[in-house]
Amino acid sequence: MDNFVLWLKYLILGIIQGFTEPIPVSSSGHLIIAQQLLGVDQRGLAFEILTNTASLIAIGYIFRQDINRLIVNTIKYMRTRDKSYKSDFLFAMYVVIGTVPAVIIGLLFKDQIESYFSSVRTVAISLLITGVALWLIRNLQGRKRDGDLTVKDALIVGLAQAVALIPGISRSGSTVITSIAVGMKQETALRFSFMLYIPISLGGLVLGVSDIANDPNRASLMIPYLIAFIATLIVTYYSMRWFMNIMARGNLKYFSYYCFVAGILLLIFL
Repeated sequence: MDNFVLWLKYLILGIIQGFTEPIPVSSSGHLIIAQQLLGVDQRGLAFEILTNTASLIAIGYIFRQDINRLIVNTIKYMRTRDKSYKSDFLFAMYVVIGTVPAVIIGLLFKDQIESYFSSVRTVAISLLITGVALWLIRNLQGRKRDGDLTVKDALIVGLAQAVALIPGISRSGSTVITSIAVGMKQETALRFSFMLYIPISLGGLVLGVSDIANDPNRASLMIPYLIAFIATLIVTYYSMRWFMNIMARGNLKYFSYYCFVAGILLLIFL
């Protein structure tokens, strides 16, 4: 019975991670809240790395054609300097540039940021900030397509991604919001945001292999981890598809409402 309850808790955590990772409401913040409510003391990075990897696989599968095109056309441009491949080459370079701020800040300060800001109150305040930002950009209609981006755009959005190291600040929310704010069309903002997510998550996986290998709970939590991984993988796929439809309709304001309500309730009750 105890094992069943533990498996159920990790199933719930996997569902929460999968559902909240693509949408602008902060997966890390929701996991902090869920772990507190469920009484799960999840220390170390193994669980975070495993579930983020599951989300990465799902999102990578959805964007597989874009990823393949960017890689192939970047290589072709570097070999031939054919202008027909230049737009994809530049987009790929902007993804690399936009990744740099989060990599630098994450390597230097991630542990300090998470130890200092990992509280329910921080999550609540961060959700309210996210809600305000979503509200402010709700009606913006950018003009920039993939081929219109600049180094400045990439750096600004990259800095926004670095800010999302604070639990409660949504990574997808901060990058999508900032991409729209600098003038990108919503389709381009969505694609650029999740192209930035892929190298960051890959890097986290590579750096976190030792954390997984040395996790003292690995043997006892192997089945719960596997349950959470599978749940995250499946739910991320459908959540990402749903969010893409929301973006296509320009309905980000509904996430703003959610952030306001969730943030206020957390401040009152937790």
